Amino acid sequence: HSSKKNLQLYIIMTTPGTCQQDNDDDSVDVGEKVTEQNYTQQDETEKIIQSISDDSAISDTVRSPISCAPSDVLSGDGEDGGESEKKKRKKKKQQQLGINLTNCKYDSVHRVCRRFGLKEMADEDDWVVFWTDVSVAMERVMSLKRYQKINHFPGMIEICRKDMLARNITRMMRLFPKEYYITPKSWCLPSEWAQLHDYLRGKKGNKYLIFKPEAGCQGKGIFITKNIKEVKTTERYICQEYIQRPILIDNYKFDLRIYVLITSCDPLRVFTYYEGLGRFCTQEYKDPTGHNQEEVYMHLTNYAINKHSKDFIQNDMTGSKRRFVSVNASLKEAGYDVDQLWIDTEDVIIKTLISIHPILKHNYRSCFAHHTVTSACFEILGFDILIDRKLRPLLLEVNHSPSFHTDAPMDKDIKEGLLYETLNLIDLGSCDKRKCQEEERKRVLERLFTKRAPKDRKEEEIAMANYMEHLIIHEKKYMKGFKLIYPNENEEKYSKFFEQSASLFGETTASRARQEAAKNQRVELEAKQKQYDEFKHAPAKKPPSGPKALKPESPGHEKSETKTAKPIFTLYDKYKKTLVPPPPSQPPSLPEGERNSSRPMSIADDG
Repeated sequence: HSSKKNLQLYIIMTTPGTCQQDNDDDSVDVGEKVTEQNYTQQDETEKIIQSISDDSAISDTVRSPISCAPSDVLSGDGEDGGESEKKKRKKKKQQQLGINLTNCKYDSVHRVCRRFGLKEMADEDDWVVFWTDVSVAMERVMSLKRYQKINHFPGMIEICRKDMLARNITRMMRLFPKEYYITPKSWCLPSEWAQLHDYLRGKKGNKYLIFKPEAGCQGKGIFITKNIKEVKTTERYICQEYIQRPILIDNYKFDLRIYVLITSCDPLRVFTYYEGLGRFCTQEYKDPTGHNQEEVYMHLTNYAINKHSKDFIQNDMTGSKRRFVSVNASLKEAGYDVDQLWIDTEDVIIKTLISIHPILKHNYRSCFAHHTVTSACFEILGFDILIDRKLRPLLLEVNHSPSFHTDAPMDKDIKEGLLYETLNLIDLGSCDKRKCQEEERKRVLERLFTKRAPKDRKEEEIAMANYMEHLIIHEKKYMKGFKLIYPNENEEKYSKFFEQSASLFGETTASRARQEAAKNQRVELEAKQKQYDEFKHAPAKKPPSGPKALKPESPGHEKSETKTAKPIFTLYDKYKKTLVPPPPSQPPSLPEGERNSSRPMSIADDG
């Protein structure tokens, strides 16, 4: 028997021309002697068995010379069969994909991952997916391996912070005023106080404005006013024009929470989930006045605010939070074109993502230089859309990590369905872990011991084409709850926006530093040249003359002269003080006019 384990072997008694099974169920030890008449190949068998040290070897090697084994052994019902089943289960366990949920607080995400078959792992384990509720540090993103994915894109904060979203949309609105009127007019305070004053000066009457903290959430710190003098000029806010005439259902103001999945940014692939939430206020809407402008249950649609109202109703179809099916039915009853509304809503989502696409692409390629085929990131965003009386969808904000709390059965149904379909669609098994590890080792060795070979663009293009073909097939198979909104049949419609946003990105990032440095250098050189020219062509300084010139005995004369070119009379005065004063003598007789003159005596008269 082996020194590590007691290995058991079914010995088959053979005779020439016949094949019999041993009726004794007890196993025979390897070290037990077997008579030559029952088994003539004892020496060979013992040599084989002694060379075996693990279970897998005995199952493959010992069975091969024994052509007729017991039926329970061949079927796996015996002890050896039980061992093989354990090995299969162990191997299956080892192949189970893992997910890191250490930074995830939502129970719904944990439940869906267990139902999907993912195993929860810690940071130090070898997981496949990293799911977090907060923004990801750049160090974490750049440390990902080629077979790992993360649920956030680096750079998505450009539309998920209210101030950055306003800047990006406003920049595109200046170029395409009609096409990019997808949000209410916005100003970033305090830097745009002057533009806000100019806007209000040109409007008849006072317009109501809504002020939001630039990085706030859940409706915290939001207020409505038409008197901007109430706002401190040093506070940091996002100011938006308040939409005073929104579409109402049952006399209540509402907005739409639309779930958007981005599976890739290069190329850009955007999906919308078929189900979402209509979030309603809990007080009937009235136009804002000085008396009701502070009624948050009337003007703010945030669920985090309205759930505390005594009038909050929990009903999927007629309550304060409804399904899209109920919202669509109510709008159709009111005579609105719901199909066109959703087309325009998808257009708003696509244009919002186009405004930051160059930044997303640049950050992604900087962090994942070796992810040339598969996408290392995916992200679920929550778009909040308000509809005005002209059936025009307006973007209020984009949520970086939409809430996955399941307070009601409707929330559980929608959000857990969204999570499960997302895990299906991102294709976690598309990248072979072992193959990626081998390619990574090979790449490191080549980088250490050989010269860096130029990239083969043709191979990359072929690999990318094969991956896209596989991706499209996979998406068609598992795209049950999602709709692909980009790319679509109207892809050419958005080409001009892509081109312009790319040029804007180049002008505002890479070239900005170069332009600023060149400008500073040019200004410095011009200042030096001007100073040199003034010094070179300046006329020689002449002593002052005329009635304004100071005389030697005038006060302040010494201060006006330079130290290096003092007049001789000043030196003479200092020298005269060191001399012994002469004995008093009779002053010389002067004419009567000069004797009574008030003019001081000059040095020449003294000599």
